[in-house]
Amino acid sequence: MMDFIKSIAIAATGMRAQAGRMRIISENIANADSTAQVPGGDPYRRRIVTFRSELDRELGANVVVLGRIATDNSDFRVKHEPDNPIADANGDVKYPNVNPLVEMTDLRDAQRSYESNLNVITATRRMLQRTLDILKS
Repeated sequence: MMDFIKSIAIAATGMRAQAGRMRIISENIANADSTAQVPGGDPYRRRIVTFRSELDRELGANVVVLGRIATDNSDFRVKHEPDNPIADANGDVKYPNVNPLVEMTDLRDAQRSYESNLNVITATRRMLQRTLDILKS
């Protein structure tokens, strides 16, 4: 019985970590075309999720948790738009270093990981229910 509960709790931590990852990816996508607030300023900078393993003493197992959220220090996209009010002295406008295709791929990966953890919980609940049904009969 305890192993069933333990596997559900471990899968739930994976779901929480992937949900946090999807939230950050969604922020990246939402800001993909934003610009700086002031001429020549820096726009939104892409954020990257990290994970870390943590010992859950109550469960007696290592679980995955959302780690540090780092910033991607790659170059901004620059477009020559001299008529844009946010353009710098050269007429260039900086756009975020967010590639929507990469973000959508990462989002799909996070979604699949989330679903895998959900499948573990669903299968464990079914096994637990069958065990209880056998014990009742």
